[in-house]
Amino acid sequence: MNRARLTAWVIRPTVFVASLTPFALLLWDVFTGNLSANPIEDITHRTGRWGLTLLLATLSITPLVRVTGWSQLMKLRRPLGLFAFFYLACHFGVYIALDQLLSVSDILEDIASRPYVTVGFASFVLLIPLAVTSTKGMVRRLGGKRWARLHRLVYLAAAGGVLHYLWLVKIDKRDPMIYAGVLVVLLLLRLGGRRRKPSGP
Repeated sequence: MNRARLTAWVIRPTVFVASLTPFALLLWDVFTGNLSANPIEDITHRTGRWGLTLLLATLSITPLVRVTGWSQLMKLRRPLGLFAFFYLACHFGVYIALDQLLSVSDILEDIASRPYVTVGFASFVLLIPLAVTSTKGMVRRLGGKRWARLHRLVYLAAAGGVLHYLWLVKIDKRDPMIYAGVLVVLLLLRLGGRRRKPSGP
């Protein structure tokens, strides 16, 4: 089986299933009552971690292609990015609907007074235009160069997400530090990448 077929028939379906599995497990825990003593916090944290994980996975595709020469892997970047946005939208949705009970005044006060909420909210807002312009039609409308420049905002959003996680955790910061380390490596790989590289983030 050549690389194109392996990507289309094995790797892409595997990525799709793997990306949906955490959400399926979360739904199972919700309906079977297997969440922690603070279910809203549990759902918020799990969706946030998986959103950030998939966001970093999205950023890893380009350097992986450079190292392996497996250009077909670029087709994984869009679904991974959209899954990341899906989890982070769930993360934000749970926060505004269940944690803040859709109170606009409380949400705005929280964003203004808590730095980790401020940077998390800003990072999510940065991802919205990236998700909206992820289609092939939007790439044609914007033009490849403008689209690529816009989508470099994903690095700023990822940095904000990692900072949000670091500021959120008060005691054991090992997990957010791992995310920070991965992001630093990805940024270094981008800065030290070859001159000829795939377009986009």
